[in-house]
Amino acid sequence: MALTSSSQPRKQRKTLKNLSLHQRWRFLNAKLSRELAKDVGVKRLPVRKDDVVKILRGDWKGHEGKVVEVDLKRMRIHVEGVTLKKADGTPVYYPIHPSNVIITKLGEVDDVRRKIIERRKRSGSEEREEEKEEESREDMEKNEDSGDGGDRQE
Repeated sequence: MALTSSSQPRKQRKTLKNLSLHQRWRFLNAKLSRELAKDVGVKRLPVRKDDVVKILRGDWKGHEGKVVEVDLKRMRIHVEGVTLKKADGTPVYYPIHPSNVIITKLGEVDDVRRKIIERRKRSGSEEREEEKEEESREDMEKNEDSGDGGDRQE
């Protein structure tokens, strides 16, 4: 689903900036690690507090830690141990975009998250079934077109 019909970058940025908080969850998805994706059955999930993530890009690449906070307003997450020091010496979390991390361990899986997982499993399996049906129809059509069926008379 497109945010706006315009392809102009300024309008794309404006739309993102003006999104309401409940719509911003769509942009807080992160990939799951291979092992976790096999166990859960989906490729991506929204990042939540207490998930363990590994940072793949940026200055903190390779760092692994627990998500301390999810900042919906800025569409960023804060990871344990990823901090900068202010001039007065107090540590401040460095904001990281969820597209730059991979979830290695899920936090608490409550009813809401369980529903998200089940919904995504269903939609993924339905798409795969439709693709298989479409491929089999195409194969049958090719066989009908190319095959003589043994009914040929000379």
